Amino acid sequence: MAPDSCYCRNPDIHIDHACPPSMTETPTLLLPHDLGPDRHSQLRDVLEDPLPTGALQIATTPEETLEAAPQAAGIVAGSLSQDLLEAASTLEWVQALSAGVDHYDQSALRERDVVLTNASGVHAEPIAEQVLAYILMFERNLHRLADQQADRVWHRREGGEIHGKTMGIIGVGAIGTRTAELASALGMDVIGTKRALEDAPDVLERCYPAEHYQEVCRQADYVVLACPLTDETEGLISRPELRLMSSDAVIVNIARGEVIDEAALTRAVQSNWIRGAALDVFETEPLPQESPLWTLPNVIITPHMAGSTPKKAARWGEIILENYQALAAGNRAEMTNRVW
Repeated sequence: MAPDSCYCRNPDIHIDHACPPSMTETPTLLLPHDLGPDRHSQLRDVLEDPLPTGALQIATTPEETLEAAPQAAGIVAGSLSQDLLEAASTLEWVQALSAGVDHYDQSALRERDVVLTNASGVHAEPIAEQVLAYILMFERNLHRLADQQADRVWHRREGGEIHGKTMGIIGVGAIGTRTAELASALGMDVIGTKRALEDAPDVLERCYPAEHYQEVCRQADYVVLACPLTDETEGLISRPELRLMSSDAVIVNIARGEVIDEAALTRAVQSNWIRGAALDVFETEPLPQESPLWTLPNVIITPHMAGSTPKKAARWGEIILENYQALAAGNRAEMTNRVW
């Protein structure tokens, strides 16, 4: 094998390019200890064979993480502590395991010219399916009927139909697009917001610029929040937006808890300004026991699990392997799901 070529141990995957001149060793990809043993096992299964021998480093303790960090060209991170970032002196790339990256020190990564990539698209299918489940629960009163079953109460409730109703998606990225496709397949009219209108999916009946999100709130029977948490979207939905919504409207949040003013939302559902809310994310997690949201009959609460799926590791693996190959080729600009 020529010394300036990189090959994977798996014969079906061949990095058929020359290594960059400055790279004299195989780039090391670190899985830090705080990913936990379950994710270590899942990622090892999908990464170990395709990656070059010795490329994958798995740390099981904080000490092992900090010991391996100086040699790491890439880190797969659920989070990124300041200690780890400082220790990773040769770091070139951080791969997030979530679509949102609001919990990373993005300024520090930018200053060091460390590329950040996310897992956009990995969670699109399960989250979209859960959004549809929320909507069907409200439309058919299934959450109320489940409470009746627990109390052994036989009380007939009338159900509605989602066919012909309007779903409004604030933030039509990968998750929003898949949600729109499923809703449209069930006969809903789908509208939404997107920063780049030219990239709006055809499934949308209408797409508005991101700053016109209040128009979506005004028109939709079901308002789905699927936008990232940024300075612009923090507190995006508060009293003014909730007062714009129909009294029959339901808000669904699978974005980040901070996108909604939780106190304003609590008042809205308590006072029946809107019909209800389905919430997978909250300002404080776990949701505090004293939160009134727990006891409101028109609120569905799930514990930040909408993105869960047995297929997650395989989807993570596809993105990580593609980005590792770009790193090894010195083509960081070609990485998938670049945040920058």
